[in-house]
Amino acid sequence: MRETLVLNASFEPLAAVSLRRAVVLVMQDKAVVERAHPGLRIRAASVDMPLPQVIRLSRYVRVPFRRRAPWSRRGVLARDQHRCAYCGRRATTVDHIVPRSRGGGDTWLNTVASCAEDNHRKADRTPEQAGMRLLRRPFEPTPVDVLLASLTDGAVRGEVAGWLGASA
Repeated sequence: MRETLVLNASFEPLAAVSLRRAVVLVMQDKAVVERAHPGLRIRAASVDMPLPQVIRLSRYVRVPFRRRAPWSRRGVLARDQHRCAYCGRRATTVDHIVPRSRGGGDTWLNTVASCAEDNHRKADRTPEQAGMRLLRRPFEPTPVDVLLASLTDGAVRGEVAGWLGASA
């Protein structure tokens, strides 16, 4: 399913929403389409509009400053680009470096994306105990990094990163 980036009226990224939600915001005149999927349109009896990739809210929405990105399974997979931290194949699960049963928790620095095979092989052990090596160390992303990583369209991600001066 496609997601649409929502920008504040000041062009700051706010969230990624479903295509359906984006269309509703545009049809209610709460947002305008900033970038559309080339050649794709939504057509109905009374509607003919481009399929939005990026929308901008018509009115500024005040958002409380968030210093840290909240941890989530989806966020870990996006941060690690759905690649297993142990073998590099496609990741479908999240592995705790220090297992929860041994005091590890759901934090950015204790979790990595993992394929099911490596997650099962590591089991209730640390990577050292299992004889496994991490290909890359986990890190805590900024809230903007998490938002950019959640966008499925690389072109939009790159464009927005350019607006923000961030790396995609």
